[in-house]
Amino acid sequence: MVLNNAKVFVGNAVNVIRSAASCADKVHGETIPADGEVFSYTLRQPVGVCGVILPWNGPIFLFVNKVCTALAAGCTVVVKPAEQTPLTALVLAALLAEAGVPKGVVNVVNGFGPGAGTALTHHGDVAKISFTGSVEVGKLIQQAAGVNNLKRITLELGGKSPLVIMNDADSTVLSY
Repeated sequence: MVLNNAKVFVGNAVNVIRSAASCADKVHGETIPADGEVFSYTLRQPVGVCGVILPWNGPIFLFVNKVCTALAAGCTVVVKPAEQTPLTALVLAALLAEAGVPKGVVNVVNGFGPGAGTALTHHGDVAKISFTGSVEVGKLIQQAAGVNNLKRITLELGGKSPLVIMNDADSTVLSY
């Protein structure tokens, strides 16, 4: 990765951290107007343990995006980074611990997908899986989510996002 691209990813990651932190105290329910003696409201609660499976591309931004938003919602996280980028997740988790995140709130499990990823997606205590990667693996995760405890899942799969970049665009702020 070119240094300038890395700087953009880190800058974007900082923005996500700030955004997630600003939302942490705004996760609340609503009181719904009702007639008579009825009291109607919603209550938002953390889903529990979130399993996060990351790809090799954009390991800093994707770690921060998935982990910090889960933390802001009150969840604990188990991160399984790509085999190609295991140290990134370990360093970021260490930085979170240094910043005061309690032990056991953010956990990193390194390993290959068929072993570590399968263990994470099949674990009964994991309530949600967030995955970025291939359609093929996404289908396996979808199946695993229904077998155990009907996990909630978020799948960001191998889609393409075409862009139109005009001639007058500032090339110093563009990234892939």
